[in-house]
Amino acid sequence: MVKVVAINGSPHKNGNTSSLIKVVFKELEAEGISTKLIHIGNEVLTGCMACFSCKKNADMKCKYKNDGFNSAFKACVEANAIILGSPVYVGGMSAQLKAFIDRACLVNKFNGEPLKRKLGAAIVAARRNGALETFNGINNFFTISQMIIVGSSYWNQGVGKEKGEVLQDEEGIKTMVTLGNNMAWLLNQLHSELPAKKPVLKKKKKKQG
Repeated sequence: MVKVVAINGSPHKNGNTSSLIKVVFKELEAEGISTKLIHIGNEVLTGCMACFSCKKNADMKCKYKNDGFNSAFKACVEANAIILGSPVYVGGMSAQLKAFIDRACLVNKFNGEPLKRKLGAAIVAARRNGALETFNGINNFFTISQMIIVGSSYWNQGVGKEKGEVLQDEEGIKTMVTLGNNMAWLLNQLHSELPAKKPVLKKKKKKQG
C-alpha cells in the first residue's frame, strides 16, 4: 500500500499545523492512500552534533537514541511521501523540526540515501509573517536529499493564531486540498498497482466462398 507520513514539528499536538496536515490527509485517504502523523514537536530533540557516528555505524540510525528521531526517520524511509509541518517561530521553523531535519540529512546521506526520489511537501502555519522563509527552509532539506517536491496552487501555508484558526483561512485550506490532490495523483502515477492491459486482438473475418 502507498504510504504518506507527516512529521509535525509543532509543540501543540492538535494545533494549527496539525489541522493543516489533516486537510491534506483527507484528500489522500479519499484516494486509498495510507497516512500516518508523527508528532515530534513536544519532544526535547537533540540537535545534530556532526559527530558522524551515522557514517561510521551505517545502521540507518542517529547515535542519540533518547528521543523520537530514529523511529520518525524509519517511518520516513518506509513511506512513499513525506510531509514536514511547522509553525513559524521567530521567522523560521520550530527548533524541534530543525533538529529533526539536520539529523535526518546526515543519516540519509551516509546510509545510501533512502529518501532519494521520495515525494516531499512542506506545510507551514503562521500567525502573520515568516511562512515563506519556513517553507523554503524545509524545501532545502528535500532538495539536498534528492527528493521530489509536490506543488500546490500557492505556497503551502495557513494563517491563524488561536487553535483551529487556520481552518478559517479559505485560501490556505484550498491550497492544502490542492496539495493533497496533487500528491495523490502523483503517487498513483508512480505506484500504480493496476495490471497492464492486454492488447485486444481483432478476430480475422473468414473469407466467404
